[in-house]
Amino acid sequence: MSTLTVDFQLVSATPGVADEADMKVWAQAAWQGAEDSEVTVRVVDAAESQALNHQYRGKDAPTNVLSFPFEAPPGIPVALAGDLVICAPVVEREAREQNKPLNAHWAHMVIHGILHLQGFDHITDEDASVMEELEIRLLAQLGFSNPYEAEETEAGS
Repeated sequence: MSTLTVDFQLVSATPGVADEADMKVWAQAAWQGAEDSEVTVRVVDAAESQALNHQYRGKDAPTNVLSFPFEAPPGIPVALAGDLVICAPVVEREAREQNKPLNAHWAHMVIHGILHLQGFDHITDEDASVMEELEIRLLAQLGFSNPYEAEETEAGS
């Protein structure tokens, strides 16, 4: 089993941010790589998330998680997966709006972001299905319920 080293940066004053040790466990659980690697998880407030989302995705609003995969120049081996930027106020708001335990939503965002760093995506329905099934399985292994059940129930009512 390969190891994922997590560098943690907390620059948000939002209460309820998940524990650093928990985030490291969740990130390691989501790491599918055959090689050891490293990731930075930066927890930010809305202004930083919005600025990054605008700069890199052209969307002028904060978002729950941004993933920045690292690509080393050819011939230079670097064990760096990339960076995750998670917006604490958005995660807190989404958990409240979706009636999800806050820690469960934090776990989902960390796992979701780590999977993005490894090339998983949800642009097509098929890709989304693969990614969501993996997220559900990983979260279940960590003792969390399906993060998509509440959304499906709400959409069906």
